[in-house]
Amino acid sequence: MTPDLISEVLATPGLLLLVLTIAAAGIVRGFSGFGTALIFVPIGNIFLPTVQVITLITLTGIGSSVALLPRALRVAQLREVATLGVAAAATVPLGLWIVKQLDQDMIRWIAALIAFGMLAALVAGWRYLGKIDTKRLIAIGLAAGVMGGMTGLTGPAVILFYLASGSGASIVRANTIVFLAILDVVIVVNIAMGGMVTAQILGIALVLTVPYFITTKIGQAMFAPEYETTYRWMAYTVIALAVLTGLPIWSGTN
Repeated sequence: MTPDLISEVLATPGLLLLVLTIAAAGIVRGFSGFGTALIFVPIGNIFLPTVQVITLITLTGIGSSVALLPRALRVAQLREVATLGVAAAATVPLGLWIVKQLDQDMIRWIAALIAFGMLAALVAGWRYLGKIDTKRLIAIGLAAGVMGGMTGLTGPAVILFYLASGSGASIVRANTIVFLAILDVVIVVNIAMGGMVTAQILGIALVLTVPYFITTKIGQAMFAPEYETTYRWMAYTVIALAVLTGLPIWSGTN
């Protein structure tokens, strides 16, 4: 990076808190397979416009996928994940269009409600007992694409489906990692085509990727299926704190 770009990156509002937040999110992502956007997006929205937050979370997500994908690909149910990924890719542009039309605080409230809704369902132990056929998989993927493009929360629809399905921790973790990797690439491509990736955002993403990659590896090393319940409650707690902190009532619009 050039000296001018370094100065711009270092002048980013809340940069230190963003680094600490992405580091915490990496730990959770490493051992649970999800949680980065649910933790980072509410905090990021305090300091940056939502489009920039979406760009950052997807760019750093690609970095973490390098650490997590090799192991996940050996366990994931690839045909099922591919169906979800293709469906999600189709609706990402719609989500990105919506985020440009709505007020910043409105997007923050939507993101908070999505995260709280998911968290409430998981904590309550909601389970889907019906049959998951191809049509339902496509519907889940379509919903995930819209939410990801609109708020940066790429995973809630799919994560909720997998955690509520009663599948084992290893399968849930692997499927989620592969799906999020697919959707991160799709969103980045769409954002780049729309001219929304600036040199400053790339610089911030680079700064965030380093601690995120390191803590993701730490979280992955911590993962052990026998502690599945502990992992989930740790993730729930961190997500709840992040969402509460990022509510628009604590700060004005960007």
